[in-house]
Amino acid sequence: MLRVAGRRLSSVSSWRPSQTAAASTFSKNPINTAGGDSSSSDDHGGSTAFFSNSFPLMHHQFHIPSRGFASDVLISKNNNSIIPDIPATVAAVKNPTSKIVYDSYNHERYPPGDPSKRAFAYFVLTGGRFVYASLIRLLVLKFVLSMSASKDVLALASLEVDLSSIEPGSTVTVKWRGKPVFIRRRTEEDIKLANSVDVGSLRDPQEDAVRVKDPEWLIVVGVCTHLGCIPLPNAGDYGGWFCPCHGSHYDISGRIRKGPAPYNLEVPTYSFLEDNKLMIG
Repeated sequence: MLRVAGRRLSSVSSWRPSQTAAASTFSKNPINTAGGDSSSSDDHGGSTAFFSNSFPLMHHQFHIPSRGFASDVLISKNNNSIIPDIPATVAAVKNPTSKIVYDSYNHERYPPGDPSKRAFAYFVLTGGRFVYASLIRLLVLKFVLSMSASKDVLALASLEVDLSSIEPGSTVTVKWRGKPVFIRRRTEEDIKLANSVDVGSLRDPQEDAVRVKDPEWLIVVGVCTHLGCIPLPNAGDYGGWFCPCHGSHYDISGRIRKGPAPYNLEVPTYSFLEDNKLMIG
């Protein structure tokens, strides 16, 4: 960095051609002040005499045989130098200090604001926070509600059935959630037959009263518990349902009595709205 500063100094003082030329001439032909052989004196004698006669002041004031920076060679050692002082930037580089003086007009560039304006700014920022919070709340609610089922899905989730047209002893099949549902209106004989079965002898023990809410109506999902086939109503050895796929027999209460099926027919969630209305799901 000091070498660069010295080069800048040389470029600044280049407007004095005579002095610069003299300095360069003398730097190329240094004075032999310590003596030496005759050949060296002969080679440089003319230039030394010329420089001493032409520039006697510079001959005594400059430290000629120095090997430092360019600024050390060109800067005079007393106050009577004909070369101007070095720039402030070069002096700052050569003499670093931690005492930095700033301009006074920078000390109060941002004066304290008006308290009323500051209160207004706080009010605007607080209102903006409430607005952002409400927007985030709406986005969260919209995201949560988007994960819930739509109206058409909810409509398919439940099914309302009119029971007034179903005759005693007959079975009606309706579709609920893509599955068939058997609605059987049982007679008094069917109810007595379902209650007369020994529950302990069943593969999937379950009483008839547990499977029905009203003894007259039996509602079961029409899917065989073996491999998912659809059993035939009013068929089989027990007067209930018969699966033609692998020969499973269900009784009048939908309980497995014979065949490979492991469980009874599933009873869906249902409720009676009125005397002749049934809500499945």
